Amino acid sequence: MKVILLSELKGKGGEGDIIDVADGFANNYLFPQKIAVPATKGNLKQLEQRKHNIATREATRIEEAEALKAALDALTVQVEARVGEEGVLFGSVTAAMIADALMEAEGIEIDRRRIDLKNPIKVAGNHEVVVSIYRDIKSNLSIVVGNDETFNGTEAAAEAEAVAEDEFSGSDAVAEETPAETAVEVEVEDAE
Repeated sequence: MKVILLSELKGKGGEGDIIDVADGFANNYLFPQKIAVPATKGNLKQLEQRKHNIATREATRIEEAEALKAALDALTVQVEARVGEEGVLFGSVTAAMIADALMEAEGIEIDRRRIDLKNPIKVAGNHEVVVSIYRDIKSNLSIVVGNDETFNGTEAAAEAEAVAEDEFSGSDAVAEETPAETAVEVEVEDAE
């Protein structure tokens, strides 16, 4: 059955496109959801009259999608998750969690169904996810998965590690002197 799309249908087309779909899909989903109308002579005539308006809206949508793509490509979003030993998460990071973190941090609203997680994220660290913005316009969004200690403690951990290395290099000289002193103390204790 040929139908005229009234809005974007993922993987099929956008507003004003004429596509061929199964009768059941059209009757049970597209028509009740008002995503499409049958491609009758009257509807095709109306489509011709609306072509200019559709083209204008399409140009606006593409422009907005390109601007959003540029904004998302430049972002790094932090997603909080409970992290266990060795950076393994308790559970996994979902598309809804990423959408919520994006909304909270930057005020950008993305539908969770547009976030493509190829594999579940189960390890803390840096990851990249694909966000389908509009038709074939996609963005690579960088996310950092962890908890407050991971986000706030990264710099503190680096500083603590540097201090520990300084102390360790200073403790080598002390370690050389210490065995002689402990040996003397042991001999004194045995004599008593």
